[in-house]
Amino acid sequence: MNVRDRSGDAFAAVLQVGPWLVVQALNQISRAGEVVRLEPKAVELLVYLAQRGGEVVSRDELLAALWPGVVVGDNALTQVVAKLRKALGDSVRQPRYIEAISKRGYRLIAPVERLERAGLPAAAQAVRVSEPPRDPPRRRHVAAALAAVVALIAAGAVWHFARTGDDDLASDVAQRASSSAADRLPMVIVQPIEAIGDDAGKLIARGLTSDLITDLSKSPGLWVVSGAEPRAAVAHEREPAARPAGRYALAGTVQSDGKTLRLDVRLSDADAGRPLWAHRYERGLGDLFAVQDELARSILEQLPVRVGLAQAAGSAQRYTRNVEAYQQFLRAQAEVQARQRSRNELARQLYWNAIELDPAFARAYAGLAMTHALAYQMGWEGEGALDKALQFAGTAQEMRPDMPEAHWALGFVETQRRRHAVASAHLRRALRLNPSYADAYALLGGIKTYGGQPAESVALLRTALRLNPDAGSLYFLLLGRALYFVGEYQQARVNLEQTLARNAGSLEARLYLAAVLGELGDREGAVWQADEIRAAQPGFSVRQWLATYPMTDRRQGERLAQALQPLGL
Repeated sequence: MNVRDRSGDAFAAVLQVGPWLVVQALNQISRAGEVVRLEPKAVELLVYLAQRGGEVVSRDELLAALWPGVVVGDNALTQVVAKLRKALGDSVRQPRYIEAISKRGYRLIAPVERLERAGLPAAAQAVRVSEPPRDPPRRRHVAAALAAVVALIAAGAVWHFARTGDDDLASDVAQRASSSAADRLPMVIVQPIEAIGDDAGKLIARGLTSDLITDLSKSPGLWVVSGAEPRAAVAHEREPAARPAGRYALAGTVQSDGKTLRLDVRLSDADAGRPLWAHRYERGLGDLFAVQDELARSILEQLPVRVGLAQAAGSAQRYTRNVEAYQQFLRAQAEVQARQRSRNELARQLYWNAIELDPAFARAYAGLAMTHALAYQMGWEGEGALDKALQFAGTAQEMRPDMPEAHWALGFVETQRRRHAVASAHLRRALRLNPSYADAYALLGGIKTYGGQPAESVALLRTALRLNPDAGSLYFLLLGRALYFVGEYQQARVNLEQTLARNAGSLEARLYLAAVLGELGDREGAVWQADEIRAAQPGFSVRQWLATYPMTDRRQGERLAQALQPLGL
């Protein structure tokens, strides 16, 4: 889709279409000082028609070019054409730019000129790719072309959420986080689908489990829990959680040889131990997404919730229909969770692979954003990594505003930028889209602590752990941190030790545990933690660490620094 100038330089498309200057890398058109921003698909459509020099281009060809590897309806193209016409000031009855040819397609009838660099305005000459030279030109073009859209998203985020009932969202989140919320809703415990056979099956099993949790969580009448086995409460709770209205356990096995798929799924009454429903799917691997769609709908039909046909169809809405892209994405998800530099870089490569196979794969853009945000958080890259993270997370949201993961990624990035109000708004939006989104509760709880409200963090983080009892180290770290600041040191110690049991390399957990042990009078234990920190990072300074830490409550930062000062940190 990218147009090169005659010198062969990898310039993004810069065209003159009638009186309009089209700069594809900025997603904009301009004339006589008037600048109009367009969504990426509209610009791609305009450039594609311009490349065909007035030829009639069929709707099928346009659908294949604009949404490669993705199945979309004709209405998607019709909407993009309408938006482009509106931006150009064009008319359907008396077209000056885009002419519809009945039963054939569209053609661009305005004169088109490719502009050489010497003939460009200064602003257009400055348009350059933004990815590092090691990335393929296509990737660099994608990053640059979406920068302007992301800037608009970031600038308007606070206004947008203020206008969409954020107070109501906050109330909903608080209600769901209350300890009594679970006893009013049926609970579905989704146990990890067991893989039988080789690594290909294990990859698909992880993906099926994760996507099934997401699909079911979109129903507001369910409390969806991820766990290895049914349980009424989890270890971090001081009191057993109230028993919900009904508990259902979902389990299954999957086997794949890379070409075929065999999936056995069973739903049972977790309290009575009575089977309710079971089904076997035997399909080609290319039918994976159809199986997922059918599975989600079938399970919802068995549960005591009222789900309309539209909601049942929407619950299993896929973010890609390209199986190979999906497999690259699943591999990336496994790598990024390791929180290691080499594996984070591998995850980035895998996300790019998925995007190249399906450029409309919004969730892969959200994952790509996380690799850059983590690179900043872990100190592997500078602040430029946050800028890239914001670009890619914004791209994901622009492509799929109904995708909870996009809002979560934006929430994570904005947290690192210390824009906690914007981050919280994105996370509440994610929870409106997915009421059982454990990661959103956890990050929202972490933000509350950063802003000096650790007591509010505790309820949110305990909710996250109820939803995902087998969570990784991060949930326990966030809860331990909040409990430290509210003065519940014994509980903080338990959770921070759970963190280190899962991730011995967590420097932040060791910092807070050292402070907690000091408060509990365990001087020897605190010194040992401080020694571990210095061994991992010689010359470590807690005040230097706090300078880039996302905490905005200065009193808490000072309290932590003073607690660690006797330990030489």
